Amino acid sequence: MAHNLAQARAHAGARGIWAVVKANAYGHGIENAVRAFADADGLALLETDEAHRARAAGWRKPILLLEGVFEHRDFALVAELDLTVVVHGFEQIAMLERLRPARPVGVYCKFDTGMNRLGFAADEARTAFDRLAALAHVRIEALMTHLANADRRDAAASVPTVASQRRALRALVPEWRGGWSVANSAALFLHAPEGDPTEAEFVRPGIALYGASPVVGIAAADLGLRPAMQLRSRVLAVRNLAPGQTVGYGSRWTARRPSRIGIVACGYADGYPRSAPDGTPVWVENAAGGARVALIGRVSMDMIAVDLTDMPSAACGDAVELWGTRIGVDEVAERAGTIGYELLSGLPARVRERPQ
Repeated sequence: MAHNLAQARAHAGARGIWAVVKANAYGHGIENAVRAFADADGLALLETDEAHRARAAGWRKPILLLEGVFEHRDFALVAELDLTVVVHGFEQIAMLERLRPARPVGVYCKFDTGMNRLGFAADEARTAFDRLAALAHVRIEALMTHLANADRRDAAASVPTVASQRRALRALVPEWRGGWSVANSAALFLHAPEGDPTEAEFVRPGIALYGASPVVGIAAADLGLRPAMQLRSRVLAVRNLAPGQTVGYGSRWTARRPSRIGIVACGYADGYPRSAPDGTPVWVENAAGGARVALIGRVSMDMIAVDLTDMPSAACGDAVELWGTRIGVDEVAERAGTIGYELLSGLPARVRERPQ
């Protein structure tokens, strides 16, 4: 994780970095993130309980609440934890207008420039900014937006592009001379920065910090990233099958030759995607060496089956990697019709963490 942050820093140059650690640091643990991202300028997350954990783990730098607050009483935690908050709706401005804090509240004012999710629309931007700027107890630290197509270098002119969204953001408050926050992982690694290099900009890398690619079709290793997580288990049992015998629920896979299959103690209740098809790679390793073998049959709640026929040394108790250094999480995700983000952040509590 620290290596990946250094790669992000190399792309960011003089720009500041908010290390995005939402969803329990994409499944890697807030406490691990505090240690690994010590060189970041701040942490960005969603939930105040994760902010609590970060502060308890010793994080003393800024923390940004990416969706801001949901209720007026949340501002007590903002003050207690010294948080910076994103403001993206008039309801949040109204809360700030009623607030009488002991010290100013730092805010990032978020505008919608094409994502059509959160943020003030173009026809609301002037009013929103002016209402925030009129509050003596509010300190606007940056204007921000979120990119819709940063993972596409060839985005059509008919959809929002990184360049068009940057231009749209700057046009909303043309007199603004403060900070900006635009780039996510894909923009940071794929698109050159634009604008005045003397301006203060904070980038917000997320998935790249954990060693997965922000772009389908580009391997994380090609971006200089290293996987930070291994999902590991062991072979629970080995069985011999005759041609014509089937494996698992629905009998999806049929042996076409005399086969040895391994049953691995990992299933969809452990975060492995149920949609993974036959042939999804799994790494099996023992004292004789390791090899990629194929997933066979339907993923069940607690187990998967793999074809060990071409790995005669494989036996009960062998180590298995579902994703990590041998099998990229993006490869598994692509086979399963999803993205690495979902797999990393979806690990359940029963998967025991073994920090390095």
